[in-house]
Amino acid sequence: MRLFILTCLILFNLNAVGIEGQKAPSFGVDTWIQTNGRGYLDIADFKGQVVYLYGFQAWCPGCHSHGFPTLSKLSEHYKDDKKVAFVAVQTVFEGYFYNTISAAKKIIDKYKLTMPVGQSGLNHQRSQLMKNYKTGGTPWVIIIDKKGIVRFNAFGADTEYLVALIDMLKKEN
Repeated sequence: MRLFILTCLILFNLNAVGIEGQKAPSFGVDTWIQTNGRGYLDIADFKGQVVYLYGFQAWCPGCHSHGFPTLSKLSEHYKDDKKVAFVAVQTVFEGYFYNTISAAKKIIDKYKLTMPVGQSGLNHQRSQLMKNYKTGGTPWVIIIDKKGIVRFNAFGADTEYLVALIDMLKKEN
């Protein structure tokens, strides 16, 4: 997995990834597939909440083996906690014919996602979310604190670490 990550960083010339410590920019989502009746969403809609923003691609093996299981565990852990919000976005930078809105809808069904799900990157246009947050591929996790500051921005992490970080951020004023 580490070799894959290093290859992606070299391939995409992403030696400076992430915007940890900076104000969270717009999500840059082209299409929202599932917003639970809220329509278009962006970072301002989650003011006062800790946001777990998950970037995936339908064809990404790491997303299925690590990213979605972590997302499922965390969203179940915080399912009744109004201080934590979850958002999943298919961040397409390759495989445009496979990583489609239709494929994202299948992901929703497969993993029984109840959170908002978006599509960023259509018609051979690289994901704006990836550009805005300087992500390095997929699976990618971004955690934004209640004040809208990016506090974690990297390839996934251990579930226990993420729970500890989210719990800490919930307590901050």
